[in-house]
Order: sequence, then C-alpha cells, then structure tokens
Amino acid sequence: MNGLQTKKLTLKYGDQPIIENLDFDIPIEKITVLVGANGSGKSTLLRSLARLLNPTSGEIFIDTQKLQDISTKQIAKKLAILPQGPVAPEGITVHQLVKQGRYPHQKWFQQWSKEDEELVEKALIATQLLPLKDRQVDALSGGQRQRAWIAMTLAQETPIILLDEPTTYLDMTHQIELLDFLFDLNREYKRTIVMVLHDLNLACRYADNLVAIHDKKVAVQGTPEEIVTTEMVKEIFNLDALIKADPYFGTPLCIPKGKGRRVK
Repeated sequence: MNGLQTKKLTLKYGDQPIIENLDFDIPIEKITVLVGANGSGKSTLLRSLARLLNPTSGEIFIDTQKLQDISTKQIAKKLAILPQGPVAPEGITVHQLVKQGRYPHQKWFQQWSKEDEELVEKALIATQLLPLKDRQVDALSGGQRQRAWIAMTLAQETPIILLDEPTTYLDMTHQIELLDFLFDLNREYKRTIVMVLHDLNLACRYADNLVAIHDKKVAVQGTPEEIVTTEMVKEIFNLDALIKADPYFGTPLCIPKGKGRRVK
C-alpha cells in the first residue's frame, strides 16, 4: 500500500491560488498533522485529498491510482473524511449514525448483513459509545458527538482517515480525550490518520509527521523534534516564541512571546 500522494497539485478558489505545484507524500500507518496560519490552505488540501475539491491542475494518487479515476464508492472504501463541524440529521441516534459508515460496502442484493452489524458494534465499543447507542446525537456532549462521527468512519473500515480540526469547539479535557483516542486508534489498528490542528503544541505531541503549510506549499515537513524551532514558528506563524521540551513527553513546546500579566 502506497497511501496518498500529490504530484504538481494546484488548488484554487476562483482565481485565487491556495496550493501551487505541490509534491506531497503521506506516510502510511502514521499520524500526519497539518499546521499553518489561518488561510494557508490546510483544510483546502485536506478536502482535495478526499476529492471534495477538484484540482486546478496536477494529480492526487491513492495506492498509485489517480483519485479522479476511482469511483466514489471505491474511494469510500479507501478513505473517510470527518469535516469540520459535521451536523447530524435531527433526531438520529448514535447507532443510526454509525450505520451510515457501512453504506459504501452495501451490495444491491444484500442491503444489510450480520458482518455489517458486527462492525458497527465494534466501532461503538472502540469509541466507548455502546451504552449510548440509542441516545440521539444532538443530546450528546461535544466530545461524545465527535466520537460518534469517528465511530461512523471506523465502521466504514477505511485504512485512511482524514479529520479537519477535530478538536474545534471542544474544551481542554475533551481535546486530550479525543486525541488520545485517535493516537490509540493509530497504534492499535494501524490506521493512517491525517488531520488539521490549530494548536501547535498538541500537534507536536501527537504527530509522527508534522507538515507546515505556508506560501501555497509545504514549507517544512518531518518529525516535530526535527522541524519545530523558533525560526520555523516565526516563518510560518509570524510569531516570536521560545521552544522548550514538553515536561511530560519531551516533544517541542511552543511558548509565545506577547503581553500578559507578569508574576513577581
């Protein structure tokens, strides 16, 4: 399996270039995190990898096949995307939502199978949502709702999962809970995870492969320990900061310079 690749990829909104002439490889069975300033093209790139946005030029490949040449149903068996702020139909239960992930695997002569039900239950167990399966999605907490959507992508059984800012609107506790879950999912089930995060410190903590998007291209890519420096933060975010070692994990910790209350 070769995962996702781009070759000379250019993306535009109208006449405005967002990504230009990008050659990019996503390592399989790793956690890749895209970071960058607002408007740098992180979410745009992620959406293009899921064929939600057509390239202006260039190609995207999945397992050496051109993405544009694969049927929508076949793509849905290879990758799943969780967009930012997904909205469930009113009144739908957790169980009904997670079942949606099995639809790409349905056959015209067999709409639902014992295997489908087992995989849905497995996804509910993995996300710790089995006791809540009959609860309406809109009655869940923010963290539980995010896990319900992730359970749907798990039921889809794709080797690649794309997530656009999955921690948005979550408090600190639920951010860590969700990212810990995705980390365990990657390590235990070997799913390739690609996500956009705003918080550089969280990105450094969880990413195997950190990708900084700047000036319509990948400015730098590698492990957080390799690439996160004061110079990198200044270039990518136009921010003066100190970089220290996270006292818990040893990963880079960005301490921004700015105004604030000083403790004497």
